[in-house]
Amino acid sequence: MVKIKLNGKGVRELLKSEEIQNECIRLASEVQSRAGEHYQVESRHYPERNGAAVFPADVPGNIDNMKNNTLLKALKG
Repeated sequence: MVKIKLNGKGVRELLKSEEIQNECIRLASEVQSRAGEHYQVESRHYPERNGAAVFPADVPGNIDNMKNNTLLKALKG
């Protein structure tokens, strides 16, 4: 059996790194492009990590997402 012990400080630094942020934005942009023009990407910075979010940018986007689950479908690719 192999045991792996993570370096907690290193993991925290990785989760807050620019490389992780860029990858989150890249993935969120792919989701946004599948969802359509009424959606936008926003960079997120939390105390413990960085990330990105995709959300409806306007009322038509909100209506579309509520009726069609557009973001959920866009996540699945």
